[in-house]
Amino acid sequence: MTLVWLTGNSGTGKSTVCAMLRASGHVAVDADEDGFCHWIDRVGGEAVANPPDPVPEGWLHRYGWVIDRERVEALAEESRPGIAFLCGSAENEAEIRDLLDVTVGLVIDDDTLRHRLATRTTNTFGQHPEELAAALDWNPRMAAILEGCGAVIIDASEPVDTVVNRVMDAVQRLTSGC
Repeated sequence: MTLVWLTGNSGTGKSTVCAMLRASGHVAVDADEDGFCHWIDRVGGEAVANPPDPVPEGWLHRYGWVIDRERVEALAEESRPGIAFLCGSAENEAEIRDLLDVTVGLVIDDDTLRHRLATRTTNTFGQHPEELAAALDWNPRMAAILEGCGAVIIDASEPVDTVVNRVMDAVQRLTSGC
């Protein structure tokens, strides 16, 4: 089984690519929408049941978006012998890297990020100034982190069909041994 971590900053198109992968018959899980991630209080470690929307000033400094390792382990086990895509981003993703076979990172420039977050209809994250500032701050750092961990980097500012094709090409190339 190949478990592909499709990741990137907010607004890079992870959920859109995930939906297209699902529509084409692939096992694709949206870590945000399918309950793999949740907010935690970084100080006490407790899960946050009802986060504010939009978040107030300073909230993102205290609270973090994390992925549940046990859920990822279960996905890896359930998805044998094919390919499964886990699409999302979490601040503790280093804790699940040993479960991943391929990491694909979606990256976009700041202007595209601003536009996508301002016009997205799937959720409101990034439309509040505090969230937008955090996403813009993370954008260059996320690209550097992805490159540092050996992720395949894909320019997600391209049309979504092109991005999906590039994701699939990268996964096929990396899993075929060529």
